[in-house]
This record gives sequence, structure tokens and C-alpha cells, in this order.
Amino acid sequence: MNDQTSKLIAWLTLTHAPSVAIKRIQKLLHYFHDIESICKASTKQLEMQQLTEIQIQHIKNPNQQWIQIALEWMQYPHHHIIPFDDVRYPALLTEIAQPPAILYVNGEWEILSHPQIALVGSRNPSHTGLELSAEFAHALTKAGLIVTSGLALGVDAASHQGALNAGGKTIAILGSGLQQIYPARNRPLAEKIIDHGCVVSEFPLTTTPVPENFPRRNRIISGLSLGTLVIEAAPKSGSLITAHFALEQGREVFAIPGSIRNPTAKGCLSLIQQGAKCVTCVEDILEELKLIAPDVTTAQKSPSWSDPTQLSLDSSNNPVLACIDNEVTTIDQICIRSKLSPQFVTSALLQLELDGVVNRHHGGFIRKHSLRE
Repeated sequence: MNDQTSKLIAWLTLTHAPSVAIKRIQKLLHYFHDIESICKASTKQLEMQQLTEIQIQHIKNPNQQWIQIALEWMQYPHHHIIPFDDVRYPALLTEIAQPPAILYVNGEWEILSHPQIALVGSRNPSHTGLELSAEFAHALTKAGLIVTSGLALGVDAASHQGALNAGGKTIAILGSGLQQIYPARNRPLAEKIIDHGCVVSEFPLTTTPVPENFPRRNRIISGLSLGTLVIEAAPKSGSLITAHFALEQGREVFAIPGSIRNPTAKGCLSLIQQGAKCVTCVEDILEELKLIAPDVTTAQKSPSWSDPTQLSLDSSNNPVLACIDNEVTTIDQICIRSKLSPQFVTSALLQLELDGVVNRHHGGFIRKHSLRE
């Protein structure tokens, strides 16, 4: 066993012990001087450092099977395990209050230190939200930024895809282990990201997705990024948690305004009221980050807004109704979104209007509030 492997095993051992985060490890390092000496220390020495009996048991008797899985996984191409003290560890992430002690990376670890912008939002956005996610990701990628998000359905997936459509790279941060890609529906997207960027987690490889993992995941999304753009978000959502992490970390927060009638816009409007930068075009972000404007803007749509399989609107199974937002939606927009003929769409809209489900309004149609609220 070489020195690097021995050191990595020590990091894996400590991060597997319950509640032994980077701040505790740094205190232990101050006393023991190197990571391997912590694992070799006597029970009495560890007790003197206020470690609990359970923590000491994990350090003295680590899960060898779990460590072996990690070491074997790392032997495959583009698989990396990066401890906090590794030169590959992204410097920007070290600045946050509680950086992850270790990162598991599948793909290009180098881009973790490239300038990034986080794009986050609803898992069940409007069609406008999906389009804006892909458009902004496309334009920000063309401006030279790496798009970072959480691989969730909705805004996250559309943002990753928008970056890929622009020929750029993107980073997905998971709330599960890298051998438990979540959501399963986005596994094909994760494979594309691995080929054109990387997928990252702080959790052991076989960790299943549980609710408490995702707020932890969100601090990494914002911590890697110069700023966070919230596209659509309900008042209580993971996207707002990411935005609040960004504020705590001293990073920029951007929000796209939306209709007050759209529940998924309320989180963004609240952020703007609290001082987030109101964004109507990509130049608003680039100016704030002191970056050069791109050659294309969000007014110039990317060739493909998003993968149609990512569209998930739970309000109705009606294909025409599913394409109408809380804001005015024109017949042309509905035809493009649904890929249905104008004749079919016009007929369906007439029936929806007669049923009292939609209202005709200024050249288009709008949902009635009760469908979303």
C-alpha cells in the first residue's frame, strides 16, 4: 500500500464516522498533525479530543467493505476521490462555512475550479420556466461559465441540457452516492454530464437519496459557484435553501421575476424583495459578475429548449392544458410546446374555455388560479 492510498483510507475512515465533519477533522489535524495519525491514535487520545464512544468505534474499527468499494471504484477511468487537503479540491468551496470533507467525482475534476453559475428552480416548473432554464444555461455557457445544478427534474435538468446543447460543460451535484443516481429518470442525462463535465457527491458511493441529504447538497451547489440564479421556486423550496446558502457564503443571488399569479414565481419575487438581483436577460448576470457579455442572448433561443421527457406538469393530463401557463400563452406557443396542429389546439382551447378551465386574455389563454393553487 502506497502513502497516497494509506492517506485516502484515513480520510474515508474519518468521513464515515458519525458527525465528524471538516471542522472537527481540522481540529484533530491541529493536534495530531496528519490524517493517518488520527486513525492510529489510542482510544484515550481520541477521548481527550472530545470524540464520543461511537465515533471512536468507527475510527478504530472502520467499515472495511465500504472502504474497499470506494478504492475499487476509484480504479475506473475518470473516477476520483478528492479529500479536503488535496490540491485538486476547488478553492472556492473551501471558503464556505462547512465544506465537504471529501468529494466523489465522476468525470472531469478539473472543471470544479472553473468559474461556475448555479441554476436552480422548481421540479415542476411551467413551460416558460423550462424554456428560460435552457435558454439562460445556453447563453451563460456561451459566455464561458460552467452551469452547476442538482440533476433534479424540471429546472435543474433543463439547465444541464441547455449547457450541453451549447456545446459546453456542466456539473451535477447529487444528494445521493454516485452509485445511486437520483432521480433514476435522469440517469441518461447524468451519463451525458459525465462525458461533458462531471457528477459530484460528498456522500459515500452507495448512499441512497433521503430528504435530509438535499439541503446539504444545496450548500455545495452554491459554494462552487460565483452566483446562484433562481428561475422558478415556491416560497418553501430547496431552491430557496440554495439561495440562502449563497447569501450566507457571500455569493451573488439572482432571480427571474414572474407573474404574481404563478405560485412557482412567489419564491423568486420574495428573493427580489429581499435584495436579490432581478434578472431579465443574461447580461444582468454577467454585468454583476464583471464578465464580458456573450455573443448570444437569451432572446436567441437554443436549438432545443429541453428534453420533452423532462416536462412534468401534474395539474392535468390534457396535452393542451398542460402547455398553458399562469401567464398569457399564445396559440403559437401551445402548438410549439405540444407539437399538435393549430386545428387541434384551437378546438381543444374552445372546449377548455367552455369548461371554465381557461380564460381568453389579450391574444392568448391563461389558466384559472385554482388549477395551480
